[in-house]
Amino acid sequence: MSILVDNHKTVIVQGITGREGKARTKLMMNYGTRVLGGVTPGRGGQEVYDLPVFDTVEEAIEQLGNIDISVIFVPAPLVKNAALEAFNAGIKLAVLVPDRVPIYDVLEINYYAKKTGASFVGPNTLGLLSPGKAVLGMMGGRAKFAQEWFRQGSVGVTSRSGGMTSSLAYYLSQNGIGLSTIIHVGGDAIVGLPHPEVVRLFQEDPETKVIVMFGEIGTSQEEIVAEIIKKGEITKPVIAYIGGRAAQKGTRFSHAGAIIEGNHGTYEAKVEQLKEAGAHVVEEFQDIPSVALEVLKENY
Repeated sequence: MSILVDNHKTVIVQGITGREGKARTKLMMNYGTRVLGGVTPGRGGQEVYDLPVFDTVEEAIEQLGNIDISVIFVPAPLVKNAALEAFNAGIKLAVLVPDRVPIYDVLEINYYAKKTGASFVGPNTLGLLSPGKAVLGMMGGRAKFAQEWFRQGSVGVTSRSGGMTSSLAYYLSQNGIGLSTIIHVGGDAIVGLPHPEVVRLFQEDPETKVIVMFGEIGTSQEEIVAEIIKKGEITKPVIAYIGGRAAQKGTRFSHAGAIIEGNHGTYEAKVEQLKEAGAHVVEEFQDIPSVALEVLKENY
C-alpha cells in the first residue's frame, strides 16, 4: 500500500492549459498516474495530451465519473477558489503546488476542507510520489528520473523542504532502501497535512515500517510529532533530521514556514523533544541512510 495516492486513484489537473500545468501533467501521465482530464475556465472543449479540458470541476466529474484527487497549478491568488471548487464538487484530496498563497486563503481552504471531509497537501509543495504507482505534482522532475531514482519499499518520507525531499528519497534508494510514499508537506507556515498528520497516515499504512522525517526550525510540527510518539499514537520507528541548526533567534531560514521567535521552534527544542520521545535523531544529513538501515535491521 501507500498513503494518499496509488495507481488506482483518479486525478484531474486544475490549470492544465498553463505552462506548469502542461509540463507536470506530462510528468504524472508518463509515470503512470491516472490523470483523466483537466480544468481551465474558458478553455472547455480543448485537449492537452489527448486529455479533455473542462470549464469547471463539476463538468469534469459529470463527464469523467468519480475523481479522487485534484492537482492545482493556478496563480497563487486563484488557488483558494480552485480548491473550494474541487471540495464542493466532492473531491477529497487537493495538492496545492503554488507558493505565495495568501495565508488567509489557506485558512479558508482548511476550513472548507474540514467542512467537506477533504484534505490537502501544500501549498508551496512539490507534491508526493508513491514509487512504482503514481506521482502528484512535480516530484522527481521527469518521469524517467523518478522511475530510476526512487525504489519501492517500506520507508515513508515526510519533509518540509522541497529540494531535500527528492535528495533524501534518492539517497535512501541508492542505499537499497525502498520507499512507500514520499511527501513534501509544503514550505509555508500553515499547510494542509503537516508532519503530524502525515506521520499518522504512515502509522496506519501496513506497508510502511519506518518513518523518516526531514524537519526544520520554525512552527511546532516536529514538537507535535514528539508528543504523539510519547502518547503511543505512533509506534513505528521515526528517524528525524532537523535543518537550521546554526540559525539564531528571529532568523528566517529557507522559506516562510521556517522562522523562529524566542524559544519557539528552535533547533534545540525540536531535537530535545524528539530524543525524549524515542525518535532516532540524526545530526548529519548524510547519516540518514545508514541509520535507516540499522533501524530496519533491528526491527524487521
